[in-house]
Amino acid sequence: TTHWVRVTLQIPSEFAGKEVRLLFNPGCESMVWSADGQPLQGLTGGSGSDRRHEFILTSKAGSKEAKRVLYLEVACNGMFGLGNYLIGPPDPNRHFTLEPVELIVKRPKAWALYHDMTVLQQILDELSKESPRWWQALSTADKVMTAYDAADESSVDDCLEITREFFKAKTGDAAHQVYAIGNCHIDTAWLWPYDETKRKIARSWSTQLGLLERYPDYMFAASQAQQFEWLKELYPGLFARVKEQIKQGRFIPIGGTWVEMDCNIPSGESLVRQFVLGQGFFEENFGERCKVFWLPDTFGYSSQLPQIVRLAGAEYFFTQKLSWNNINKFPHTTFRWVGLDGSDVLCHMCPAETYTAEAKASQLISSVKKHKDIGYTNESLYLYGFGDGGGGPSEEMLERMARMRDVDALPKVKHAHPNEFYDHVDKNRKDLVTWNGELYFELHRGTYTSQAKTKKQNRQSEYILRDVEMLSTIARGLGKDLEYPAAEITRLWKLVCLNQFHDVIPGSSIEMVYKDSDAIYADVLSSARDMKEKAVVALFGDSGVCAAEEATGMLVFNSTSWPRTDVIAVPGMSQGLGVNQVRKQDQAALMVAAAVPGGGVQVVSSANDADAVPVSAYRDSNGLVVLENLY
Repeated sequence: TTHWVRVTLQIPSEFAGKEVRLLFNPGCESMVWSADGQPLQGLTGGSGSDRRHEFILTSKAGSKEAKRVLYLEVACNGMFGLGNYLIGPPDPNRHFTLEPVELIVKRPKAWALYHDMTVLQQILDELSKESPRWWQALSTADKVMTAYDAADESSVDDCLEITREFFKAKTGDAAHQVYAIGNCHIDTAWLWPYDETKRKIARSWSTQLGLLERYPDYMFAASQAQQFEWLKELYPGLFARVKEQIKQGRFIPIGGTWVEMDCNIPSGESLVRQFVLGQGFFEENFGERCKVFWLPDTFGYSSQLPQIVRLAGAEYFFTQKLSWNNINKFPHTTFRWVGLDGSDVLCHMCPAETYTAEAKASQLISSVKKHKDIGYTNESLYLYGFGDGGGGPSEEMLERMARMRDVDALPKVKHAHPNEFYDHVDKNRKDLVTWNGELYFELHRGTYTSQAKTKKQNRQSEYILRDVEMLSTIARGLGKDLEYPAAEITRLWKLVCLNQFHDVIPGSSIEMVYKDSDAIYADVLSSARDMKEKAVVALFGDSGVCAAEEATGMLVFNSTSWPRTDVIAVPGMSQGLGVNQVRKQDQAALMVAAAVPGGGVQVVSSANDADAVPVSAYRDSNGLVVLENLY
């Protein structure tokens, strides 16, 4: 359920001159809206590390603040749906509790010391005692604990002087360079339906817009053109703010595809459509295509992809999923990935082995320790931020990143556009290794078999949309009276590509998602059949076509590129045709279309059945049922 909370507040005069925040924790996901209906920021309830309860009302309160009205849209679901554990079905009896709502003022110096000490603690946890910096970190922490006096707030200044000395020591020139980029990987559907994803996007991206305004060197990336289109349609004011940050190079659209799709089940045509739709949307709305194919969470990567990526105008590929392999660890971090036709793309798998890192010293150190190609290139990408509705990087993460950007004991860190990382590696790499063919993922199983109905409907949709385009194009080319249905074809391909998301078509989502996908496929197939029928009538309507009950034969078009022999079923044509077999459930005539040429037309009648070898069914001497056909 969704509940709306109207909050009327007034900042007290004793808060004058200070930054004032609203503290709101409903235990679940929520969104702060202005009184005039603009989304302002997402909130994540609960007590986990991903909690986000604060909304800044003003950076400097006046002495006489007027009353304010805000609206809170409270979505009663956890960040991972309504299951009582990470991956589970929704629990209709799950409840959430709204904690007391407060106005708060934070003490900036105390929080600065907190962030300093957090980084110190992480360095102590990760470094060996053989490292001099471990002892320096320990000594610094000890001095802080000695200097701090809970009864004397001014002691915080002394503590900050102590930590400042530790962070003054810089990293050497030859240190590993980490290129950091904020993100909030949002599964387009998984443990929640598509409609909830639309709200997750608005909550997360509005949050990031606020952080981009407060942290001038910070950058944030978001993929999946479908999510941008939803934002444009449902939250136009928010979309306009995103576009402004894109112009400034701070909010980075990335990936080039309609969704982060599965790469095992969809056809080659579908993979191409993902890029046609994705790159087309980015170019139309933001003025440029994406150079980086961004697919961190998909369950394996087809060997067709390097060629398609190149033809779509991209040059680089990012993932990290193969680091989850449970049998053979993938041997490379940065390499050239070569496809079936010899096309290659520069590929990088972040050595921190996550796309939702939390700006921790241990993860930055792992970026060095786990980099398998550091002898060829001394750089790596680092993706951080809470995903799946968690809002991306938090204020705490950005504060830690500021402290870790150039400090001895850690690699150098800088906020950067992923293009900058890839361009630098491509220009300065030394003899990178190559990987030929498929990138096989050794963990998630059953992706070829789960939710078979979804997979069947996907293939039916791919086939019929191809037929629609072929027949409509031929009809227009021959000057027939048919308006090419370009807009409707595009709409249907967007829906097919949406359902190819990497948690939908493989079968790893909750039941609710498949109710949505079934409805989408019903729409696609119904509309496509209608367009196909119109194209057929336009092509052959003047070729002696008559009502089914009056027919003596049938005109068959083979839309494939190879000759086909197949049994065809035509409801309503069993009378007067002299057919040998009729389908029981609808009395459809069954006839053989033999050796119809690829892309060709042939008239079929019951006479074609004369040479057909019928299917037989009988019991053998052992009482077993035997089915036999021509083969």
